[in-house]
Amino acid sequence: MCHFTQRSSTLSFPKMCNICWRFHHTSTSHLCSCSKTVSDEKYQDPFQLGRKDLKNLYEDIKKELLVSTAELKEMCDYYFDGKGKAFRPMIVVLMARACNIHHNNSREVQASQRSVAIIAEMIHTASLVHDDVIDDANSRRGKMTVNQIWGERKAVLAGDFILSAASVALARIGNTTIISVLTQVIEDLVRGEFLQLGSKENENERFAHYLEKTFKKTASLIANSCKAVSILGCPDPKVHEIAYQYGKNVGIAFQLIDDVLDFTSCADRLGKPTAADLKLGLATGPVLFACRQFPEMNAMIMRRFSKPGDVERARKYVLQSDGVQQTTYLAQRYCHEATREISKLRPSPEREALIQLTEMVLMRDK
Repeated sequence: MCHFTQRSSTLSFPKMCNICWRFHHTSTSHLCSCSKTVSDEKYQDPFQLGRKDLKNLYEDIKKELLVSTAELKEMCDYYFDGKGKAFRPMIVVLMARACNIHHNNSREVQASQRSVAIIAEMIHTASLVHDDVIDDANSRRGKMTVNQIWGERKAVLAGDFILSAASVALARIGNTTIISVLTQVIEDLVRGEFLQLGSKENENERFAHYLEKTFKKTASLIANSCKAVSILGCPDPKVHEIAYQYGKNVGIAFQLIDDVLDFTSCADRLGKPTAADLKLGLATGPVLFACRQFPEMNAMIMRRFSKPGDVERARKYVLQSDGVQQTTYLAQRYCHEATREISKLRPSPEREALIQLTEMVLMRDK
């Protein structure tokens, strides 16, 4: 199993291709072994297990967003409607419990740890509002985006306000280490967006660029939120690293599957248009793998699929290639690494749920 460093989320392209080649020649029964780590007796539904600690999550978030302006309040509350999966807060509270149990067998989530879960969801949602402005998106979670309803300028301000409210909640925790860890997420989000706006000509650099962008835009939030609650619950730096590595690997796998679903799922399931990344000029994992079989895609990648017919042709090439399969195999590798890391903690229902979660990430269809 490959070891990933804390600050880097990249693998060189040749090494990654070797990884996927080995996966390609492995039987299916060995590919999805994450679920076999959890026996039927030990099976824990992560969402059921985390539900207690996430009760009234969105009501508590709205309390952080108290504003006098009715329109701004309506905009800020728009995505906090209780219909989201609360995927990130759920990981955070499960990690908090797993680390607390590992340290002193405490089965309670501290108030400060729950605050991290709330802050993580607020940062994530603020980033969605800003992303939709940058991408000029018109749908999110099956409904119109904030920017489509209220306009881009007000949407940017709403995202800024949610982020500022998250910062106030973070300061209230009163721990400078936690503030440092979670403000790293905001820096990574900005750097990741700049990476997404750029591109690389060299094939090896292109995949490293893609994985670094994936880490910064998606995985950093999960990794650093997990690290934050581990710091609050346990003094052992080794546990902090375990929590960070688990969150990082699950986060990267989550985005890789998201990039696969952009080609394989229907718009009704996703809650947003398919082939959205191609239309934005983005070359994700399935495209970069497909490029190995269809080199003519290189020119399309460099012009960001801007010529008429580029999007349709690229989508066809991806579906004709093994790009989707190879990206899925890579996501499986990240999930295996996440499982390996979290298995270092003392056994607990929460640890088993976090292991089970890696399988759920791979199996999701929206």
